[in-house]
Formats: sequence, structure tokens, C-alpha cells
Amino acid sequence: MIRWLLVVFLVLLLVQGISPWLNKIGFGRLPGDLRFRLFGREIFIPLTTTIVLSMVCAGIARLL
Repeated sequence: MIRWLLVVFLVLLLVQGISPWLNKIGFGRLPGDLRFRLFGREIFIPLTTTIVLSMVCAGIARLL
């Protein structure tokens, strides 16, 4: 259980670190990524970006 929490924490740190780089190449602005304002807050739901990154990770895992 502790091992999975550590892995999730490290992945979230990695994603946060490379997020600006991903935005520069277009991730986060793909069709299907939802961005809207609700009660003065901007809410961002990256549906398409999540699917694309999951497919890339699955392809890398299959190669290894």
C-alpha cells in the first residue's frame, strides 16, 4: 500500500514538473479538453490529453 502511494506521489510530481513543457507543445489545448469558469474559478478537465498520454505510456510499457 505504501509503495503505491509513493509511486502515485512521484508520478504527480513528475507531471507537475513537465506540465509547462507539455503546454508548450500543445497538450492541454487539444479538442476535448474542457476549460470553463465556475463561481470565479477556472476549472480544467484534460480528457483528451489524459487519453493521449495514457496511450503513450501503454506503448512504452509494451515495449519494455
